Amino acid sequence: MAANAPPVDRLLDLSGRVVIVTGASGGIGAGIARRLAEAGAGVLCHYHGNQAAAEELAAQIVQAGGRAAAHRADLAEEAEAEALVRGAVARFGRLDAVVNNAGWQPVAPLGEISQASWERMMAVNAGGPFLLTRIFARHARAAGTGGAVVNIASIENGRPISGHAHYAASKAALVTFTKAAALELGPLGVRVNAISPGLVHRKGIEEDWPQGVAGWKKAAPLGRLGQPEDVADAVLFLLSDAARWITGIELVVDGGVSAQPGW
Repeated sequence: MAANAPPVDRLLDLSGRVVIVTGASGGIGAGIARRLAEAGAGVLCHYHGNQAAAEELAAQIVQAGGRAAAHRADLAEEAEAEALVRGAVARFGRLDAVVNNAGWQPVAPLGEISQASWERMMAVNAGGPFLLTRIFARHARAAGTGGAVVNIASIENGRPISGHAHYAASKAALVTFTKAAALELGPLGVRVNAISPGLVHRKGIEEDWPQGVAGWKKAAPLGRLGQPEDVADAVLFLLSDAARWITGIELVVDGGVSAQPGW
């Protein structure tokens, strides 16, 4: 066995590590934060507007025996992104990884997308991960510890649907940024990967979009929507030592929908 290969029972062990999860007040982000804490990581649960949800999530993790805290930041602002990184180090003593999960997903026909909406979409979905990854890389270089970044993209980066032109474009930018960052940060020992989820369940989705849910289940070889835990487990894998020689990839987590022919 290679010297850097841990025993199988420790491959997914994140004990002693610290991770920032952005957008942790939402469904997917909360699922990721809980799973990483369950694997032993200290988790800084980032939020922008929903303080109550983030603080409740952190409290639940702590009550279950984990380590967590909530921290607000506007990730379109470099100073606040820097403060988020400093906050993780101040609270937990170190920082090993970042999960760029925070995102925005409005629906609008192309002709109704304003310049302001386009710019905000890019700022949130691509600009935030760019800033936080760059700041984390600076920290990793100074600390000499290496680390990992996981960017939450979407299968829409290559398979857009109507009404999502700006969203799909922002996620395509994020996937390409992931690969470019992996090239540059590899020498620092920092791995950068992306996960592209398909349709993930949220409360009320069946009532809000019954036709979409039915169509998805019909198209998905595995016959169901994703759950936040499905994405969370993929994040756990990419942050863990099981993925120690993996960087610059896009891992699709969509129940097989992308395997359907496009014609």
